[in-house]
Amino acid sequence: MDGIILVDKPAGISSAEVVRRIKSRVKPSRVGHLGTLDPIATGLLPILVGEATKLAPFIEGGDKEYEGVIRLGAETDTLDREGKVVRSAEIPPLDQARLDEVAWQFTGKITQTPPVFSAIKRAGVPLYRLARRGGEVEPPAPRAIIVRELRISAEHSDSLRFHIVCTPGTYLRSLARDVATALETAGHLFELRRLRSGTFTIDRAHQLDDVLVALDCDTVLKIIGLRESLPDIPEVFIDGPQERRLRNGDSRVLDGTVAGGWPFYKVVAQEGRLIAIAKPTTRTTAVILRVLQPQTSRVSM
Repeated sequence: MDGIILVDKPAGISSAEVVRRIKSRVKPSRVGHLGTLDPIATGLLPILVGEATKLAPFIEGGDKEYEGVIRLGAETDTLDREGKVVRSAEIPPLDQARLDEVAWQFTGKITQTPPVFSAIKRAGVPLYRLARRGGEVEPPAPRAIIVRELRISAEHSDSLRFHIVCTPGTYLRSLARDVATALETAGHLFELRRLRSGTFTIDRAHQLDDVLVALDCDTVLKIIGLRESLPDIPEVFIDGPQERRLRNGDSRVLDGTVAGGWPFYKVVAQEGRLIAIAKPTTRTTAVILRVLQPQTSRVSM
């Protein structure tokens, strides 16, 4: 099986656990995921199977869209509901004008400090492991992100609901802390659901249990094929003899087929199979970045 399975991840398990459960059913195919979701989070988790894992660098850069809930009055060490309370504060009145002002404050290009409990590594060790050992852990360096859209509204007297579109690498737990601080209180992320990742949307996702049943029963599973997973990258077509030369490492088969102006091209066989990803080096030549093996079946697109 080669392609992308869009999973609606349930709360309570990690993204790595979703990968593990699927991988155990599609061995020996490689399996990976795009964009880690914390265990408390639900929503869209693209799972890459087989040759699709080679396409990750060309897929994972798209914007992300989420909705969630910020619980006010208490900040935790993990910045979510599973952590220990480290700071408490009174909750001020929540009028929409003030919430709109704060949302505007966090829209555009901003900097944020990632959580100490994160997968960012220091001396090769993830920070969350250092934090769990106890003692002081220096926070990661602030980093720039872009928030393209942010809406905040009061859900209850002690919680806010938000909707956000942002660039990859945005920490929503940090956003929850920072929004609460801007409102002169404390807060943590209570709920989070991912609605979109790049061109993939939650309305196309399968429940995890349904995916596992389909794989266990060896039935056809509706997934996104390799060619369809990169809809925004232009294509060049080659014939059978050219494909054989390409698979032997001869990128000259692409001479004259690329026109420049795009960072990458899909190399497609005449019958529609994605063969490789190429990068132009001049207006008429290119180098091959990824070569894909012939695709297997058990896929519906």
